[in-house]
Amino acid sequence: MVLANPSGTTAVPITSNDSWSASDSAALYGLDRWGEPYFSVSPRGHVMVQPRGERGGALDLVELVKELQGRDLTLPLLIRFDDILEDRLERLHTAFERAIAQYGYAGRYQGVFPVKCNQQRHVVEQLVETGRRWHFGLEAGSKAELLIALSLLEDPEALLICNGYKDHRYIETAILARRLGRKPVVVIEQADEVERIIAASRDLGGAPLIGIRAKLSSRSTGRWGSSVGERAKFGLSIPDLLATVEALRQADLLDDLRLLHFHIGSQINDIAVLKDALQEAGQIYGELTRLGAPMGYLDVGGGLGIDYDGSRTASAASTNYSLQNYANDVVATVRECCEPHGIAVPTLVSESGRAIASHFSVLVFDVLGAGALPGGVPEPAAGEPLILRNLRDTQAAIVANGSGGAAGREAGDTPAAAPSVERLQEAWNDALKFKDDALAAFRLGYLSLPERARAEQLTWACCQAIASQLETMPAGTAIPEELKALASALAGTYYANLSVFRSAPDTWAIDQLFPVLPIHRLEEQPTRLGSFADLTCDSDGKLARFIDRGHSKPLLELHPLRDGEPYWIGLFLAGAYQEVMGNLHNLFGSTNAVHIRLADGGSYRVDHVVRGDTNAEVLQAMEHDPAQLLERLRLASEAAIGRGSLAISDARRLMAHLKASLEQTTYLEG
Repeated sequence: MVLANPSGTTAVPITSNDSWSASDSAALYGLDRWGEPYFSVSPRGHVMVQPRGERGGALDLVELVKELQGRDLTLPLLIRFDDILEDRLERLHTAFERAIAQYGYAGRYQGVFPVKCNQQRHVVEQLVETGRRWHFGLEAGSKAELLIALSLLEDPEALLICNGYKDHRYIETAILARRLGRKPVVVIEQADEVERIIAASRDLGGAPLIGIRAKLSSRSTGRWGSSVGERAKFGLSIPDLLATVEALRQADLLDDLRLLHFHIGSQINDIAVLKDALQEAGQIYGELTRLGAPMGYLDVGGGLGIDYDGSRTASAASTNYSLQNYANDVVATVRECCEPHGIAVPTLVSESGRAIASHFSVLVFDVLGAGALPGGVPEPAAGEPLILRNLRDTQAAIVANGSGGAAGREAGDTPAAAPSVERLQEAWNDALKFKDDALAAFRLGYLSLPERARAEQLTWACCQAIASQLETMPAGTAIPEELKALASALAGTYYANLSVFRSAPDTWAIDQLFPVLPIHRLEEQPTRLGSFADLTCDSDGKLARFIDRGHSKPLLELHPLRDGEPYWIGLFLAGAYQEVMGNLHNLFGSTNAVHIRLADGGSYRVDHVVRGDTNAEVLQAMEHDPAQLLERLRLASEAAIGRGSLAISDARRLMAHLKASLEQTTYLEG
C-alpha cells in the first residue's frame, strides 16, 4: 500500500503489517543481533540499555534523554555508559583466562588500551582504574599520548607500549620513565630508531625495555588490508630485524629486548587472517629467543573486530568470530609455536581499542524536519498542453493496470492483465520522455512555470505508482536496476541536528557503517524510507548507508514525523575513534556529553558532564576574537541607528541575540 505523509509529499510504499510489534523493529534494525547484550527494545517501543549485560540492570534510553534534557543538556547528546566500558574490559580478560585454562597455557594475558582510540580524560582514567586488577596498561603513539599514559599509569606492572615515530626526546623520556617506576616498552618500528635508542641509552646510562615490530608477510582483509604486509608503513623487514638484533648486541642492549609486536590492521573481519599472522609471528618470536634475546612478551596488536551489522560474517562491518574465538586462537597458536621447541611461552599482549570502546557510547540526535518530492496528481487546468495530457494518461494507465483495470469495467468484462515488470518499465520510459519534452518546451518558452511544476508532479506520481506496484511483485521477480532505483528517488530526507564530520566522521571518510535507528516508536511499523542530511553546508554531510545483515542499504525504515513531537535517532557502536577524528567543518563543535553509571535500586547517577563547544569557543579555535566581533557589530549598529535604518530597540535585540549565541552550543536549540 502507499502511505501518504501529512505534507502531501510522496512516500515510498511499504507493505503494512497490522500485527507489528517492538520485536519486529528489533529484527528490522538488527538490534537483536548487534545489540546483545547491551541494547534491546521494550514492549512500549523504547530502546533499553543494559550497561552490565546479563548481570542485570536496565535503563530506558528515551526516559534517560528526557531527564538529561531537564538538566539543560540539549541534543545532540553523547551518552557514555561507563559500566559498558568496564564490562567490555572484563569480557576481554575473561575470554583470555578461559582460553589459557582450556589450552593449559603456561603464560598469561596482559592487555593495553591504545590511547588513540579515545583520548578523552574520563575514558582513559576509567580504563586505567578498572584495569588495575589485571595490570592493564596503555599504548601511546605520540608524545602527547605518552604524557597521558605516564601521568595515569602508576601500576609498576602495567605495560606502557610506546609506538609511532620517536625522536631523541621521546626515547629519553621513556628511559627516564623506567626509573620513575613505570614500565615503558619502546617498540622499534623504523630502522633508524635503533641508533637513537642506542645513543640515548649511552647518554643516560640506562635503557628502556625494547620491542621490535615485525613486518609480516601475512596479508589482511577488509578495509585496512592494504595497510599491512611487506609494504606496510611501520615495522621491520626480516633483514632489518636481524640487523637490529645484532646492533643491540653490539651495544650491550640485547638483554633489554623483551617484546615482539605485529599488527595486521584494524577491524579484522576474518579469523583465518589472524591465524596465519600468529603462526608467522610465533616462529619469529622463537627465532629471537634463539638469537639470545630474553623476550617475554608477544604483542598481537589491535584489530579485534566488532559485529556492527549483526551478520556474524566476514563482511567489512562484521566479524566471522566471537571474542572467545579470538582469544582461543591467539592462545592455542602461540602455544603450538613455542612449546614443541622448548621455548617458554610469552605473556600475551593485545592493543584492543575498538572492541573495548565501541559499545559504551550512544549518540542521540533529533530530527528537525523532513522533506520529500511533491506527490499527488494535480488538478487539470483548462487548455493543458499535450505534454501534460500525455503524462496524465501515462499515470492513469499505470494505476489502472495496477488495480487490474477495475475502474469503469462492467460485470462480466474480461479482467485486465496483471501488471508486469515489462509494462512498468515501458510506462516509466514514457514518463521520462514526456518529462524531458516538458523541460525542452519550458526552455523554449512554450511552457509556463506552473505548467512545468505540474509536469514534474505528474512524473513523480508515475514514479510513485510504479514503485507501489513493484512492492506487490512476487519474491524473486527480476526487476531492472532502473526501476529498483525508484525507491531511492522517492525517499524522504530527514534533517538531522548534528554534523557527521564532527560526530561520525568515519561514515564520510571510509564508508564505515554504524547501527542507526529511532530510539522510540519502535512498537509502530515504520512506514517511510529515508536518509539523513546533517546541518553542514556540504553534500557529503549525510547518513545514507545503513546496516543490512552483511550488506548495506541506502535507505532506512523510518516513521512519519508528528507535529509537536520529537523524533529521536540513536547512532550506536561509535565509541572508538569518532570523537578524536571529528573536525570543525562549518564550525560545528563537540556535542554535549555525559557519563552515566547504574546505581542501586535500578536508577542511575551522572558521573561527569562535558559541555559541548560553544560558538565562542569554536570561533577562538579559528583565531577569531568574540569580543572583537561583538564590538564591530556594535559599531555597525550605531551607524545604522544614525542612518535611521535600525531602531535602538532592534539594535538592542540584535546584540542580545549575538551575545546569547556566543554562549550557546553550535547546534540548533529551537
